[in-house]
Formats: sequence, structure tokens, C-alpha cells
Amino acid sequence: MEGLLEGTEHLERELTPEPIAAPAMGSFALHAVLIASVVSWGLLSGLFKHSVWGNQGGGAMQVNLVSSAIPLPNNQPMNQNVLATEKPSKAPQAPSPKTQQKVDETAIPISGKQVKPQEQNTQKTPPQPAQKVDNSARYGEQSGTSIARATQQSVGSIGQTAIGDSDFVSMFGWYVRQINVKMANSWYKQEVDPRTPPGARVYLFFTVHKDGSVSGIRLDRSSGSPTLDQSCMRAAQRVDTFGALPNNYTKSTLMVSYYCEY
Repeated sequence: MEGLLEGTEHLERELTPEPIAAPAMGSFALHAVLIASVVSWGLLSGLFKHSVWGNQGGGAMQVNLVSSAIPLPNNQPMNQNVLATEKPSKAPQAPSPKTQQKVDETAIPISGKQVKPQEQNTQKTPPQPAQKVDNSARYGEQSGTSIARATQQSVGSIGQTAIGDSDFVSMFGWYVRQINVKMANSWYKQEVDPRTPPGARVYLFFTVHKDGSVSGIRLDRSSGSPTLDQSCMRAAQRVDTFGALPNNYTKSTLMVSYYCEY
């Protein structure tokens, strides 16, 4: 019976776990004391130096920190472009009108001392008073007649010929030009007195019939020169016919005003 109890106690002791907390704490304290002893011995013996990196046999470099920062070198070249400046130069001012001088382009350059060109003073001519033009007749005593040049208010003209019917001019302009050509061919300026002033005009008034014949030639406004008036009337009398009136023209006669200009 006693042997059975001893066997049971022995089995319980084997199955009961052994405490490890106390041995672990003791081991940690032992290692800590050992490490502290080694570090203390190294410091006391001068094994660790603060100014030496690595072992004593290898090369070492000492680095000292400075308070002021050293600027790093710039690898990019400085821009020398004048347009990159922050303060661009001002453009030169244009010369004032007083400093500009008139240069004579026709002058021939002479080698040697240059002479300053003199300014040319242009003389201003005073305005001339307006001359009165004498429009009075210089030749003859005949005055202009009071006969109307046209029977209608709307008058059309081409060159020296005026027609009382403006529709006729717009529709049959070729016939009006035909009157100008025939009158110019039958007028002789040699019959006019050469003392007649240039630009003098005499106006005639006549009627053109359906077959182109002329009648009723009379003086409408005199030029002041009897020879000019007579020569223009003779020119109208020399024309046998201006040509038959256009077929589309419904009227039987055409009222014409014509002037001769010397």
C-alpha cells in the first residue's frame, strides 16, 4: 500500500510543470550584469574612441560640421541674353522737330570739311485779288433772243446737241451724235474773226423733220461776235438732211438746240 502511494506521488511530481519564471529572470539579470561589465571594461581601457571609425589599422576621415551652409556649384551657365534682364533698356527717344534739318538731295558731296546746310526760306506770295470777268459782248450789238431752247422741261443732251425730248436721247443717242458730226463737218472756223475770244459760244435753234430735213434755223443766244454767229448759222443751212428720223419715233418733228464754240 505504501508502495502504491509512493508511485502516485512520484507520478504527480512528474506531471506537475516546473516553474520557469524565476530561472528566466535570474538568467536575464545575469546576462545584463555580464554585458554591463564588458562595456565598463571597454570604456575604462580606452577600446572605444569617439574620433576613430573602424579599427585602428584602417584609414579614417574626420568630419566637422560647420554652422554656415556652403552653396553648391551651379552646373548651368549664366544666361547672357540681353532680353532676359529684368530691367530692359529704354528705347531711344525720337529727335524733336527742331533738331531735324532739311537735307538737299540734289547737292553734290565735297570731300573735306562739311558745311552745315542752310535752311531755305520760302517766300509766301500774297493772295491775288479775284479778277472780274467781263462777260459783255465785244463784237456787234445784237443781244440774245428770248426764244426758249426747248418746248419741254425735260431736256437731254449729247455733246453740243440738246433735244427737247429726253426719251429720244436715251433711246436714239446714235441719231443725236449723227447731228453733232454733220454740223461739225459743215462748220468752217475760217469764217470767224480771229479776234474772237476763245470759248465764245453761239446757240442755234432749228427743227428736224421726219425725212431729216432742217427748217426754222434761228439764233437762240448770240456769242457777241457777228462772224461766229453767221458761220454757225451757215453750217446749219449747209446740211441737206440729218437722216430720216428713227421709225420708232412717233412724232413728226424733232426740236434741236445746237451751239458752236470757237
